[in-house]
Amino acid sequence: MTRLATFQRVVRQYADIADFLVVYIEEAHPSDGWVSSDAPYQIPKHRCLEDRLRAAQLMFTEVPESNVVVDNMDNSSNAAYGAYFERLYIVMDERVVYQGGRGPEGYRISELKNWLEQYRKEVMDPQKEVLCIR
Repeated sequence: MTRLATFQRVVRQYADIADFLVVYIEEAHPSDGWVSSDAPYQIPKHRCLEDRLRAAQLMFTEVPESNVVVDNMDNSSNAAYGAYFERLYIVMDERVVYQGGRGPEGYRISELKNWLEQYRKEVMDPQKEVLCIR
């Protein structure tokens, strides 16, 4: 199963407890640069924000259950979060509570899934419910 298919499955599986956001950054393997033989699309290097927006639209068609936004042309989100070129994060209450490794080697969707599963158990734990008795 491809990384994208696995991510799509996780998005659907945990939609009840998480909102998913894909930040589309600079193209890792542009068709006019360092080309990957297994790239599903031929996307040239982004020369302007409109190029990046068009490329991000392809990502949205792949993961329609997720919100997709684009990094600016200065790549400030990419630099701030150290994605280079894919990375998984969980942000809760404006804090990073999970930071996966840098992709492709450190991209481990299983770690993300484990974190979400543990969180679901904590949220759904009936022992943590507070009852008001009058």
